[in-house]
Amino acid sequence: MIQTLFGSLEEPPKQGLLDRMKQAVSRTRESLEERVSDVLALTRAIDESALEDLEMSLIASDIGVNTASEILDSLRERAKRKQIENGEELKQLLKSELKSILDDQQRPPRSVTTPPEVILMVGVNGTGKTTTSGKLSAFFRAQNKSVLLCAADTFRAAAIEQLEVWSQRSGVELIKSRQGGDPSAVLFDALNAAKARGVDYLIVDTAGRLHTKDNLMAELDKMRRITQRFIPEAPHEVLLVLDATTGQNGLQQARLFTESAGVTGIVLTKLDGTAKGGIAIAIARELCLPVRYVGVGEKIDDLLPFDSNAFVDSLLEA
Repeated sequence: MIQTLFGSLEEPPKQGLLDRMKQAVSRTRESLEERVSDVLALTRAIDESALEDLEMSLIASDIGVNTASEILDSLRERAKRKQIENGEELKQLLKSELKSILDDQQRPPRSVTTPPEVILMVGVNGTGKTTTSGKLSAFFRAQNKSVLLCAADTFRAAAIEQLEVWSQRSGVELIKSRQGGDPSAVLFDALNAAKARGVDYLIVDTAGRLHTKDNLMAELDKMRRITQRFIPEAPHEVLLVLDATTGQNGLQQARLFTESAGVTGIVLTKLDGTAKGGIAIAIARELCLPVRYVGVGEKIDDLLPFDSNAFVDSLLEA
C-alpha cells in the first residue's frame, strides 16, 4: 500500500449492496428498530396491545395505514392460533410479510430483443428526475451498454444544462434542443439517432410541471405515441421518479402519473435522507408497481437496483 502525507492512495473497497442499502435506510431503521424493539421485547407476551403498538410503528415509518392494517391482520391470525411464540419470531414473520408485499410486484422488466430499449423518466419537478436519468445512464454504462440521453424537459433551461453535465460525467451522448423547444421534436430526433447508432438504451428525461398537469399528461401521451411509431412495443419502461422524503404525499403524485402515463416502475430517490423509507412497501402494495431502483446519495454510482431481501434486512436487522 502506498502511503503519502495525506494517507493511502488506495481507494477503500466498494461496499456490497446490503451494506449500501443499510447505510441508505439507516434513519428509517433507527426509528423503526427502536419502536419495534420496544414492542417486541423478548419477554413480552404477544397480545393485542403489542400488536397495536407494532401497527402504529409501521404507520410511523410511512408503510401506510391500509398496508399496516393488512400486515397486522395476518399476524393477528397467527397469534390467535398460537403460531407466534415470542417477540423474535414475530419480528421474523413481520420481515416475511414485508418481503412478500415487495416480491408480489417485483416482476422483471420487459425483455427487449431489438435495441434500443426506450425508458421514459417521468415525475414532478424536484424529485431528482434529471439527476436520476444521468445516474441510470452511468449504471448502464458500467455494464458496458451503450446509452443515449434525450433532454425532453425543454421547459427548464436548468434541466437541459443539468442533463448535459450528467451526460459528460457518465460518458454518453445527449440529444437536446433550446429551452422552450418542442419536447416531442427532441424525442423524434433522439429516436432517429438511437436507431441509427444501434444504442442499447435511450433514456428520455421528460418535463414535470405539476401545476399544469393536464398539459403535462397530454404531452406525455403524445411522446408515448411518437415513440410507438418508431418502435411499436416502446416505451419499454416508464419509470416514475419519487422523492422518498415526501412519504405518503408522493403516493398522490404516483397515482396521477400511473393513471395517465402508463408507469411500469418506480425509482425512489433520496432514500438516505428520510426516516420514512417504509414508503417503498406502501408503493408496492397500494400502487401494484415494482420499485426498480433507489437513490442512496449524490454520487454518480449512488443508484442501486432494488433488492427486496437487502431492503427488508436493512430495515429490520436480525
